[in-house]
Amino acid sequence: MKKEVKNIDVKASAKEMKDKGFKFIQEFKSFVLRGNVMDMAIGVIIGGAFTSIVSALTADFINPLINCFGGAEVKGQLEIFNTGQYINWGHFLTAIINFLIMAAVLFILLKVVHKITEIGRKKEEQEVEVKKSDEVILLEEIRDLLKKNK
Repeated sequence: MKKEVKNIDVKASAKEMKDKGFKFIQEFKSFVLRGNVMDMAIGVIIGGAFTSIVSALTADFINPLINCFGGAEVKGQLEIFNTGQYINWGHFLTAIINFLIMAAVLFILLKVVHKITEIGRKKEEQEVEVKKSDEVILLEEIRDLLKKNK
């Protein structure tokens, strides 16, 4: 039995692979530089930094205020049946406070962003109504003359 040997055009194969690689890189570049991906990455970075600010606010300001007024220790622990195991209710309370602060700030931020985008849309709509092309103006004049002549 004789094996068939295929003639492979190496240059054509290399060019095809290069084109596919270039196309992949272009698609990846457009994906990464798309506004949503960049905005999300920036949001994650800023969110991480903001989380540490909120945690510091809660630990350094809010928890001491709770301790002063309520007489409760926010770093409190509750021992379970004298087993040496503890429920850290203070840590849980701190996490809830952090969540509520973050949710309130994000809510306010979203409201501001929506207001800004509404203002931008209204301006765009006004600009679209005001700007008419020369062809449209000419067609409107022709229409008006035809109405007049009837």
